[in-house]
Parts: sequence; C-alpha cells; structure tokens
Amino acid sequence: MYLIYNGRLLAQQEFNLALPNRGFYFNDGFFETLIWADDAIRYGSHHISRMRRAAAVLGLELPAALRDLGLLEGLFRQLIATDSLPQARLRLHIWRGGGGLYTPETGAAEFLITAQPFAPHPLAAARADFAHTVRTQPSTWAFCKGPNALTYVLAGQERQRRGLDEIILLAPDGNLAEAGAAAVFWITDGQLHTPALATGCVAGVRRAHLLAVARTHGILCVEGLYQPAELLRAEAAFTANVAAIRPLAQVADAHLASAQHPLLRELCTWEAR
Repeated sequence: MYLIYNGRLLAQQEFNLALPNRGFYFNDGFFETLIWADDAIRYGSHHISRMRRAAAVLGLELPAALRDLGLLEGLFRQLIATDSLPQARLRLHIWRGGGGLYTPETGAAEFLITAQPFAPHPLAAARADFAHTVRTQPSTWAFCKGPNALTYVLAGQERQRRGLDEIILLAPDGNLAEAGAAAVFWITDGQLHTPALATGCVAGVRRAHLLAVARTHGILCVEGLYQPAELLRAEAAFTANVAAIRPLAQVADAHLASAQHPLLRELCTWEAR
C-alpha cells in the first residue's frame, strides 16, 4: 500500500514521521474523511470549503494542492490508481509544520493522505440514545474534524459500552448537537430539522449537501436549537455522514418508522442523482 506525504507518493514502509511534529505534540491541525467513487471525490466542493475555513481559523497556510479541487483529485487519483482501489475511503491529515511550543513558528501546513477500500452498503435501522458521559464543545473551531476528536472517542466508548448502534450528543446547554460520527436529522410535518452549528457539532459535508438538495426540492429546512424532546416527537430521524445515511428505528424509548418514511426515501433518491 502507498500514501502521499506533502505531495510525494511513497510506499507506506518508506514513510517516517519526523519529530518534532505539531500535529502529534499539540493536535495542531485537522483532518478530512473523504469518499472516492466514480472517479471523483463525493461532496468535493464542500470538503474544500470546510478545509479553507478550518485553515483560516487555525492560522494555517494550505499548500496549493489542498486549495483546489482539481489538484486535490489529481493527488487522490494517483494514490488510488497505485493501490488499485476503484472506490476508497481517504483520510487527509493536515498539520502545522515547524517546531515551537504552544506558540508556533510558522503557518505552513504539511499533509498526509492514506486510502483504504470502501464498499458502500445500506445500514440497518439503528437504535440510539443520548450520551450520558460527554457533550460537545462549542468553539470557533468545533465545525472542523480533529481538534475535538477526544469528544468522539469518549462518545464511541460509551456507545459500545451501552450496546447502541448510534449515540446522540447534546451541547453543554442540553440542546441536541449531533451523533457520535455523523450529523443528525429528523422530519416533522414535512420539514427537515437539524441542530445548528452553534451547538458545537461538526459542519459535516453530507449535512451541507443534504440541506442543499432538500432546499432545491422545496423542502423547508430548519437549523436550530432543539431540546431532545423534539427528536423524540419526530415522524422520522436519521444520521448522515460521508459513508452513509442511517435511519433511526429507536431513540431512547421512542420508536420511529424512519426507514419507511416517504420524505426520507425521497431525500435518498434525490441525493443519489
């Protein structure tokens, strides 16, 4: 298997992470999880937009290859062809170069791209509940993936411990925020609802794409601050990330016929076009 480090294609065994490394030392950076299918990045423009915003907030200078969708796809295409992967889950790590202690010496970013096989498959309807041990951490950087990763590690541990398929995180004020590794949506009276980014949830690329598609088809989409009771009263609910849309069959003690809901089925059809 191969990887791409700062634009260079390398065999994995040839790669060494030089120290000091600010990503390793201080978590000074972020990452993107991307899906490659049909010779392109899914939701590519949304990924580029989030990376640019994250770099601006963290004071990073992205290399040209990470600022332009065509250049980024060129790197991915090279890696995927070398690894012979028709579809792939890609991981793009971006961190600040140089040394220094908490105060950095440079804004220049370094990056690493890895790939693994990806085979899309429909997920069974999930049983979910609200997290007890961890909440989101609203901040100016909470929208990007990486700086708050420990939140999701702890959420994943709780989900596994409780035998759940999905876990729903709340914001510090008790409002709904997101699932452990996905955005959360629900449908009530023909409207699509999802928590606002102010709750500290990740600005998911699938989240942005779904909202755009729904609005194009005349569906009223509301991003707001909601207490958990709003989700429990929903007609249908689901989670969404780059890999899949997953209907929720149960949230806490509320049972939902999400997989059969006509609007959710339409959303999936519209989005696939």
